[in-house]
Amino acid sequence: MNDQHQFLIAELEKLLNGGSAHVGLEDALDGLPENLRGVRPNDLPYSIWQLVEHIRIAQWDMLRFSKDIAHQSPKWPEGYWPEEIQPADEDSWNKSLSQIRNDLKEFISLIKSDDLFQAIPGADGQTILREALQIADHNAYHVAEIIVLRRLMGAWK
Repeated sequence: MNDQHQFLIAELEKLLNGGSAHVGLEDALDGLPENLRGVRPNDLPYSIWQLVEHIRIAQWDMLRFSKDIAHQSPKWPEGYWPEEIQPADEDSWNKSLSQIRNDLKEFISLIKSDDLFQAIPGADGQTILREALQIADHNAYHVAEIIVLRRLMGAWK
């Protein structure tokens, strides 16, 4: 692996972990009061819980798509958004966050071990690089929404 390839992987890892140009998910959720996880302020159509679950489901789908030709994505859009506006309990919240962290680590391992530019077998020309950029973009978009919700609820620093 040449220096440019290693540089690209390091930059992708930073981008996927959040930070640099935007707040990451962990920071966006830091200090969030439990009672605000299921609030939909100002008639918005989603809560922080629904955004967290959407991030989890979409990231999981992109990871599985990148690794398994037989993977079947959920039906759009209903398969990507939870109906429940709040987590059933603390365990559900923690499991969701844990899966987001674990899937992200697994995807970062994938970008370090695979050819970023090679088409994913069985896909329609998508590459690991494309999926990495899509995960980063998608997560950053929804993390920004979490921050907006927190601001609307007076719960952001």
